[in-house]
Amino acid sequence: MLGGVENHSLPRAAAFFDLDKTVIAKSSTLTFSKSFYQGGLINRRAALRTAYAQFVFLAGGLDHDQMERMREYLSDLCRGWNVQQVREIVAETLHDLIDPIIYDEAASLIEEHHTAGRDVVIVSTSGAEVVEPVGELLGADRVVATRMVVGEDGCFTGEVEYYAYGPTKAEAIRELAASEGYDLDGCYAYSDSATDLPMLQAVGYPHAVNPDRALRREAAARGWPILEFRRPVPLKKRLPTFSVPPRPALVAAAAIGAAAATAGLVWYASRRRSTA
Repeated sequence: MLGGVENHSLPRAAAFFDLDKTVIAKSSTLTFSKSFYQGGLINRRAALRTAYAQFVFLAGGLDHDQMERMREYLSDLCRGWNVQQVREIVAETLHDLIDPIIYDEAASLIEEHHTAGRDVVIVSTSGAEVVEPVGELLGADRVVATRMVVGEDGCFTGEVEYYAYGPTKAEAIRELAASEGYDLDGCYAYSDSATDLPMLQAVGYPHAVNPDRALRREAAARGWPILEFRRPVPLKKRLPTFSVPPRPALVAAAAIGAAAATAGLVWYASRRRSTA
């Protein structure tokens, strides 16, 4: 039994996974920064800054205030990105960039939950253009991701449609529970960040994975399991052990999008430099 997964004779249930630093070892959006640069979506300076932002993210993540300031800044910066181009870049580089950074422990958990008859739902603040393909790669049944408004020209308008972050993640989970018939008391959730406390509190079996300091304190105080994932192993090396077939990712909620997430972390990295 891995990560507290048990076989319960309950109504329908699901396992909700945050993505970045929970299922994969890095920021999903920032991982594509080099590809976005090569595709002409960001310039060299921005690409270098996203590399630094990836380091900052891995070292400590972003707290609530930093995420809110990021959201205020990112709208203008991502305006005009062609959505189809973003999707094509992600599709072309998905296996090369994401497959090697999937935690072996997370892949095993996903397989265990499917074997136990539970749906697997990826719930991420990263953009839908990135999260949906990653969800399919992992065999997720549904995806809750961020997304921006797309104009008639097929480009991001810079307007926010829905922000899958903090309390809105918990709201999306409750909406899914109502529409899919999940018993939340029998559901599981996994995240690395204290900003996902509402999501973790929404289910009967919350788990802290590679938690930041604030979440580690909360998990210890509440008696939640604390899991340490340390072994990124490409799915192709797990086959045939990892046998969950890809499933169409159903977007249950959405918001700012891949461009927005990249832009915001570029801003945060720049802010850290200017205040250092």
